[in-house]
Amino acid sequence: MADDRRSYSRVMLKLSGEVLQGPNQGGIDGQTLSSMCKDVQTLVAAETQVAMVIGGGNFWRFRDQQELGFDRVLSDNMGMIATVMNALAMQDALNRAGVRAKAFSALAMPSVLEVYTPRAARAAFEQYDVVICAGGTGNPYFTTDSAAALRALELSCNVLLKATKVDYVCDKDPKKFPDAKTFKNLSYQQVLEMGLQVMDLAAVSLCMEGKLPIIVFNMQTPGNLQGIIAGQDVGTRIA
Repeated sequence: MADDRRSYSRVMLKLSGEVLQGPNQGGIDGQTLSSMCKDVQTLVAAETQVAMVIGGGNFWRFRDQQELGFDRVLSDNMGMIATVMNALAMQDALNRAGVRAKAFSALAMPSVLEVYTPRAARAAFEQYDVVICAGGTGNPYFTTDSAAALRALELSCNVLLKATKVDYVCDKDPKKFPDAKTFKNLSYQQVLEMGLQVMDLAAVSLCMEGKLPIIVFNMQTPGNLQGIIAGQDVGTRIA
């Protein structure tokens, strides 16, 4: 994979479902969704193709609902359905904003979305500027972080952009520990050895094997996305 910051012609943008809920306790906040669409719009205007994976934590996530005692496979399937809801909302919002977007689902829902295959998603980039990959990997026990890494490699993305609410990766929660150390550059091996909570370790391992750089950045800071594409030193780079 290309490693030049200015060669990001196709990026994988990983968003958590919680980002879409904005100030609410769940669901989708219209103003937040609209703001995200504008950010994606600026990337498209800069002739950057965008692949997206969105989590489903604003509706359902296994680790947040364990007290209900649901079977893990059932709960993960519910989480994958939640990602489809978010993908449909993002697709519609982008299309209404004038951005050509198409969503696919790895969890088969042919009456709702076309089933994801690498070939179909790659072909979609000939007609669409944004391809949204929903349904996680289509399998339980895998997070949407792993789905983002896998799809990024399948679609020949140049970089995986992990949107968060923090400016940099830290060795511990900076809100709880004032002495938390921040990192601007890390190797994959450092992330794995230190057990840093950047994204799940399976996703990091996939990126390491595919030599796909990861940039962890604060999505809530205006201009960060555009800055990354312009080659600015934004967030923490893992390579």
